[in-house]
Amino acid sequence: MIDLDNQTDLPIDLDSLEKIASYLSSREVELIIVDNETMKSLNLEHRNIDSSTDVLSFPLETPFTEQSIFDIPLGSVIISDSHVRDKSKRFSHTIQDELSLLFIHGVLHLLGFDHETDTGEMRDREASIIRAFDLPNSLIIRTGE
Repeated sequence: MIDLDNQTDLPIDLDSLEKIASYLSSREVELIIVDNETMKSLNLEHRNIDSSTDVLSFPLETPFTEQSIFDIPLGSVIISDSHVRDKSKRFSHTIQDELSLLFIHGVLHLLGFDHETDTGEMRDREASIIRAFDLPNSLIIRTGE
């Protein structure tokens, strides 16, 4: 379900993330963990923002085919290891908790949610997932974005 490419030494409990992934979708998700410089470069290249960010999502854009959509991966979630470490310290929770929160946030974007343009649907969905997995508040919940 998760195709993991951890390019850092960030410890990851893949089983926990797999449970979240299967709760959200039956489709495969690529999860890439990168360092801050790589994230900054990706953010500049894809969003024209010259700074790092915590999570980026890239939905797989494929034309409809006869193949079952469930066989097509959902897309890629890229997470910055330094943001995971910093926010876990800042908000006094574990690295795995922060990684899970950012993963949820990223996968929701892959599923078409967008907290920057919706009227709270992503925030509501994120809150219900956080409760289901007994996680601390996430980015959009703790910042009200």
